[in-house]
Amino acid sequence: MHHPSLFTSVTLGRHALKNRIVLPPLTRQRSGQPGNVPTDLMACYYRQRAGAGFMISEGTQIEPRGQGYAWTPGIYSQAQIDGWRKVTEAVHAEGGIIFAQLWHVGRVSHTALQPNGDVPVAPSAIQAKKVKSFIETGRGAGTLVEPSVPRELSVAEIKQLVALYAQAAKNALAAGFDGVEIHSANGYLVNQFISTHANHRTDEYGGSLQNRLRFLREIVEGVGEVVGPDRLGVRFTPLFTSTDQDRVYIGFVEDDPHQTYIEAIKVLEAAGVAYVSIAEADWDNAPDLPEDFRRAVRQAFSGRILYAGRYTAERGARLVDAGLADLIAFGRPFIANPDLPERIANGWPLNTLDPVTIYGGEEQGFTDYPVYAQASGLTTK
Repeated sequence: MHHPSLFTSVTLGRHALKNRIVLPPLTRQRSGQPGNVPTDLMACYYRQRAGAGFMISEGTQIEPRGQGYAWTPGIYSQAQIDGWRKVTEAVHAEGGIIFAQLWHVGRVSHTALQPNGDVPVAPSAIQAKKVKSFIETGRGAGTLVEPSVPRELSVAEIKQLVALYAQAAKNALAAGFDGVEIHSANGYLVNQFISTHANHRTDEYGGSLQNRLRFLREIVEGVGEVVGPDRLGVRFTPLFTSTDQDRVYIGFVEDDPHQTYIEAIKVLEAAGVAYVSIAEADWDNAPDLPEDFRRAVRQAFSGRILYAGRYTAERGARLVDAGLADLIAFGRPFIANPDLPERIANGWPLNTLDPVTIYGGEEQGFTDYPVYAQASGLTTK
């Protein structure tokens, strides 16, 4: 077997995983319209990839204001819950384990996506730069647009948002998910509260690092009460450099990223959450995370540690062998290879990804990538 350390058993909270290979949250923009409802085609897509030891759904907005891109699914309506139930049943039929990623984009949105054409909500009224939203232009077509200038949330509204996260977690359990992940990465709402670049508040949700972490802390507590900390994970994107200025949209480069994210991880440790997911910069030639940061994460956190970001099986296995990671997520390879764990185990070559069909559309580039046995003309037993 190739890269055996990726195929050793591991527990994640109350779940026993068959391998350490993860399908990370991948936005595909294929929800049913109207209503951003998960479809039978989405159930097929996830079922095809249920060989992963652990799966996390694409980001799913917790309320209508949480949407920043056309055709992304939600988890706030009964129709959406019913749609997601088809997905979880398909995954469970294959012996898979799947969490829902709870998402709110905050300021990375546009009035065209907001209820009543309102402006997006954010910790502060600061427009998101170097990032785009995606709006529908009609007949399944869309276009990238500058995000609208947001308005600042009141404290009462922040408390309501914490409650909306908890309700979304309840909805995820009703839809049959095995747990939930809080999206606190990529410059979206929770990340906006953490970052001094987006949060200029002077009340208890702004200023000091502990105040900027308050929104995260309250969501972790509120969601943890619903699902149990052993069925909860949180995703971060700690960026240590902005060498490629045009790509900083995946998060914020903090003044002290090491301290910011180790303190954020201590919030998770105190709450007893099952895992922390660290999404690294994933553009070509992106810098590696500093080794001392990886070691500090392991020191600060006793749960499972998941890394994602242009990993090869070999590089992922090295991180597991070094004791710095427990789980490795593969995004692009998993889009193009529904049978990715089997291909890694056998050393089989990988399908190449078609970048044109990643977002939007139907079967093409979604559910029509062949498994290795089909591609090579082998007959499966």
